[in-house]
Amino acid sequence: MNPARKRVLCYVTDRRALEVRDAGQAAEAMIEIAARAAAAGTDWIELREKDLSARALFDLTAQIVARCPSARVLVNDRLDVALAAGAAGIHLTGEGLPVEAVRSWVCNRAGQSFLIGRSCHSIEEARAAERDGADYVFFGPVYATPSKLAYGPPQGIERLAEVCRALEIPVIAIGGVTPENARQCVGAGARGVAAIRSFQEPGDMAARVAALRNAISG
Repeated sequence: MNPARKRVLCYVTDRRALEVRDAGQAAEAMIEIAARAAAAGTDWIELREKDLSARALFDLTAQIVARCPSARVLVNDRLDVALAAGAAGIHLTGEGLPVEAVRSWVCNRAGQSFLIGRSCHSIEEARAAERDGADYVFFGPVYATPSKLAYGPPQGIERLAEVCRALEIPVIAIGGVTPENARQCVGAGARGVAAIRSFQEPGDMAARVAALRNAISG
């Protein structure tokens, strides 16, 4: 990762949370949301569409890469899809590929610009990810959020700060992040924030992105 200290703003996709019943229309709606988010200044877009087949995820990723040239597109857990579709990196889960295995492969073939991140829910997981070669970690859920109920109660700002102090690589806060609380996350040491609902709610995308950017930059 670039050593510059720019704060990172990441949109994590979830087309199933959109109020669109038709699968094809939901995908198209999500592509449009991603394109508007990137145009408004979002840095990263993580495709978290775990239910899709490899082919469907490839098609979706390739379209978002093409529509969002100013953003770095990351694919959740599917290294094959990320590479084939020209994504900027992969975001690994606890049940996904080992960080060290992906790092070894990337160093030999994909080049140093390919990002490797991991979702972490404890300081032990975060330290292991850094040790194994991750470029960054997502840590959370920091706040209560419906999309992270499976990962237990909110970790809170103090735990986020503890993880940020323990790591040299960037920590991105996730889970219930809004323009109202994002400043707390960077105040605790996070390099940036990631969110689903803050991007997918109806309304003015440019205004929402600007509010998040102001919150993490101030």
